[in-house]
Amino acid sequence: MRKKAKILLVLIAAIFVFIVVSNYAIESHAQDKTYDEVSAIPKNKVGLVLGTSKTLQNGRVNLYFKYRIEATVALYKAGKIEFVLVSGDNSTTSYDEPTDFKSALIKKGIPEHKIFLDYAGFRTLDSVIRAKEIFGQEKITIISQEFHNERAIYLAEKNDIEAIGFNARDVSRRYGIKVQIREYLARTKVFLDMLLGVEPKFLGEKVEIK
Repeated sequence: MRKKAKILLVLIAAIFVFIVVSNYAIESHAQDKTYDEVSAIPKNKVGLVLGTSKTLQNGRVNLYFKYRIEATVALYKAGKIEFVLVSGDNSTTSYDEPTDFKSALIKKGIPEHKIFLDYAGFRTLDSVIRAKEIFGQEKITIISQEFHNERAIYLAEKNDIEAIGFNARDVSRRYGIKVQIREYLARTKVFLDMLLGVEPKFLGEKVEIK
């Protein structure tokens, strides 16, 4: 029993170290590559908005969604991006993140012809790689909350994409505690995916953004 307990403790310690190291590596890699102020961020042709659900399970507006919309509109109106590429999950007919974003962006004044949708952005990995392989972008501005931008930038640069991030307003720790815990695990999975050579679920025909 003691031997089994020691093995279990070693495994737990190894997992903890892996999580900490993964988090540190991603944060360090993204240092000086994310921006909070519109005036400070360089211009890019395309802003890649990472999808999330419009509403929570209780029916309330998802603040992550709301703040990403606000950040995208601010960049576009300041001339920091010319086009918006919304990448999200549309795995069922009743769940369509990209279209929800598009509708909200149009209501905020971004012309429809300036918005492109990626319906197969099931994960951040898919969204980033498809931005290059399907939509032809090798230099992008990623739009999400800072913790998400850091991971996306790491994935982008590991796939030969020059990326910076614009940080949408974050939510309170109490509101977003589940998301933050999930983010630590997602950062660990980044390295597992790299080791296993995981690729996007779908690629497909190329789309020109112009």
